[in-house]
Amino acid sequence: MDEKMKYDLRGVSATKDEVHAAIKGLDKGLYPKAFCKIIPDAVGGDPAYCNIMHADTAGTKTSLAYLYWKETGDLSVWKGIAQDALVMNLDDMACVGCYQDIVISSTIGRNKNLISGDVIATIIQAAEDLAAQLGEMGIRLHMAGGETADVGDIVRTIDVGYTAFARMRRADTIVNNIRPGDVIVGMASYGQATYEDAYNGGMGSNGLTSARHDVLAKAYAGKYPDSFDPNTPDAVIFTGSKKLTDKVEIPGYGGVDVGKLILSPTRTFLPVLRPLIEDHRDKIHGIIHCTGGGQTKVQKFIGNVRVIKDQLFDLPPLFKLIQEESGTGWKEMYQVFNMGNRMEVYLAPEHADLVLGQAREFGIDAQIVGRVERAEKPEVRIESPFGIFEY
Repeated sequence: MDEKMKYDLRGVSATKDEVHAAIKGLDKGLYPKAFCKIIPDAVGGDPAYCNIMHADTAGTKTSLAYLYWKETGDLSVWKGIAQDALVMNLDDMACVGCYQDIVISSTIGRNKNLISGDVIATIIQAAEDLAAQLGEMGIRLHMAGGETADVGDIVRTIDVGYTAFARMRRADTIVNNIRPGDVIVGMASYGQATYEDAYNGGMGSNGLTSARHDVLAKAYAGKYPDSFDPNTPDAVIFTGSKKLTDKVEIPGYGGVDVGKLILSPTRTFLPVLRPLIEDHRDKIHGIIHCTGGGQTKVQKFIGNVRVIKDQLFDLPPLFKLIQEESGTGWKEMYQVFNMGNRMEVYLAPEHADLVLGQAREFGIDAQIVGRVERAEKPEVRIESPFGIFEY
């Protein structure tokens, strides 16, 4: 079975072609190549300012959290779900230079018959805790409440999302202007940053449907039928060999549960990006958050250049596990998963050390993962130990 068919049968898409087709005629805002849509200042009406509103969720990661919680009773995995949904907003907004005074509102829909009040309380408190932690690092979030609804008729377990809003000076925005001669400084999604309390597998919040069904064993289908769409063909439901509590050996960290490895909270790079944006905004030609689309994400934000990634990080254990369990082709792996490289800064070679030093200050691996050259159309080229792939 080819990968596209497997994704389609599971009701997901690696490329989100239908979504992009549906929105292709929409206004792209003030700066079409900006990572987030930026609109005129609707709040103050000041032409020197702009507004940014962003919405995102933890996606199907909540289904895996549900499995792990039901299997182990461990409520702590829900803390990571709150972080996943928040960071998917915050780190996207940081890509346009927005990291300060962001107003946050939550939208949580749950099936009350399956998701207890303790889960809701854990999620809400975790968001407050993350805001407080970021506040200690000079990043101000303003938590504005939100909506928590019991919608069991339309949500099988729980859906966790946030909407974020900010007002900023247009002169302070970062609009992607990625150009020939730039280098790409990548920041690792895995390992343990100084502001994290455990090893992070690097999953982020993309590719969870694939990871969940390709890695975990068929037994979970019968035990937790609420964790997947009943319209999904049996042939693509939980086709792996692993139990949630099986151990994966991580050098320097010992054995980590498969479930917790995949559920690692999405790392925020705001502590690294804040000082870079504050002090070196004029040197940054682009910032790309490698979420949906994985290592090809940048293709949506470039002109006639070829982005060549030929020095990516060694493959982290989590993505090795997913590929071995799923048999997914490597070209598809780089298009679905971040593969250990989740935040990229594009700039001239002489400024690369600014990013490298800042990331390493927070215990995050960083390196020059590639370069940019002239081309006749927007292209991405991955040169990996597993092959050369062009998109």
